[in-house]
Amino acid sequence: MRIKEAVRIKRLHPAALLPTYGSEYAAGADLYALLDREQEIEPGETVMIHTGLAIEIPEGYAGLVYARSGLASRCGLAPANKVGVVDSDYRGELMVALHNHSGQVQRVAPGERIAQMVITSYLTAQFVWTEELSDTLRGEGGFGSTGRGTRENV
Repeated sequence: MRIKEAVRIKRLHPAALLPTYGSEYAAGADLYALLDREQEIEPGETVMIHTGLAIEIPEGYAGLVYARSGLASRCGLAPANKVGVVDSDYRGELMVALHNHSGQVQRVAPGERIAQMVITSYLTAQFVWTEELSDTLRGEGGFGSTGRGTRENV
């Protein structure tokens, strides 16, 4: 059984919908568009979509807002910033900057699922200067270096 922790959400508009999980083991909770009418998004355009919600992310956690895979792959609609970060001290409205990556006008309906949010813990680092770093097998290998010479890792 998975432990569920209460996360406080303030409804900023009476028509706002609470985030929901699509299945028992889903990591991301769906966020819903708060719109009065259908919203058209032109190719290459970014539109700020309201959710009508403010959220109280627990200290030591962040809400990461990702694309919904179906909406992104079928319609080309995804958050413009790729991954939105909702900090635990933010109390404003949760909004999604939805970008149309497709070549056609796309439409978002009122109440449509527009993104998903994963609430995850994070480490606050204390960065310190050093002259040396520990050695690893990978070393300074950069982009694609761990799969060099194989198609599986490209």
